[in-house]
Amino acid sequence: MSLSDSWDVLVLGLVLGSLYAVIAIGYTLVYGVLQLLNFAHSEVFMAGGFGGVIALTIFEPAVDPSGMQSVVYVLLGIAAGAVLGGVIAFGLEKAAYRPLRRRNAPRLVFLITAIGASFFLYNLAGKLFGRYPIAMPSMYENKTVFTLFGTSVSVTQLLIVGAALVMLVAVDVIVNRTKLGSGIRAVAQDPEVAALMGVDIDKVVSRTFVLGGLLGGVAGFLFGTNLQVEYTMGFLPGITAFAAAVLGGIGNVRGAVLGGLLLGVVEAFTVEIWSDAWRYVGAFAVLVLVLMFRPTGLLGERVGRTA
Repeated sequence: MSLSDSWDVLVLGLVLGSLYAVIAIGYTLVYGVLQLLNFAHSEVFMAGGFGGVIALTIFEPAVDPSGMQSVVYVLLGIAAGAVLGGVIAFGLEKAAYRPLRRRNAPRLVFLITAIGASFFLYNLAGKLFGRYPIAMPSMYENKTVFTLFGTSVSVTQLLIVGAALVMLVAVDVIVNRTKLGSGIRAVAQDPEVAALMGVDIDKVVSRTFVLGGLLGGVAGFLFGTNLQVEYTMGFLPGITAFAAAVLGGIGNVRGAVLGGLLLGVVEAFTVEIWSDAWRYVGAFAVLVLVLMFRPTGLLGERVGRTA
């Protein structure tokens, strides 16, 4: 593999890793607050793709939109994906997890419920939208924006990385610099003491789910701009993003970002060096090796202890 090819693969890996990082934050926020592995988050991601398809189908983008029109369509798709993802995440917390929390159900029950909710949403999407892939309506001409060390960076790649970067910075600011973030960190560190100090636990948990859902929904739309949208699209990216959250340190927002970028780059180079059949082997091999020597992940801090 030549140096120019290496730059091509690196750019692809960073684009893919940006998506994994955004999805992984949804896992890590919920785990940090509830110690819950929300496996239904992959279906929230899937819903974001369908949200974008629905919105753009209703408003019927022009065949080759350009300029400000393209920006409007992209923002519309992002907003639709975020809203649908947030609504589903809110519904999951209120209908599935909150009753269990109020009954002090064992963690195994939460896990089984999360898996059941994942299967329910997965099959519901297949029933509503069909079992065949749906192409995302064309929003812009996917031309080269600039070159980096001889590697062409397209509109789609720039859109994915740019949107992911904005969201990742926004979440970091929310968690570490806002009143909601203080509540999230307090509940993550000690929910009983937080409740005694006047923190509304239900409100904090609900808003945490919505925040994760917004991120997952936007990631689903961005993923769909490069590929087709289908009811099975959430499984593999969701599992990989969960692995990224574990790799960076489950419950650590910045760790989720680091883990997502690392797995994206490893996956891209694995495909380039070997073949697509080895796509997930390299990434999960890195996960196993890191956890063998550092079981808490690369950064290993919980949300409740971030500053």
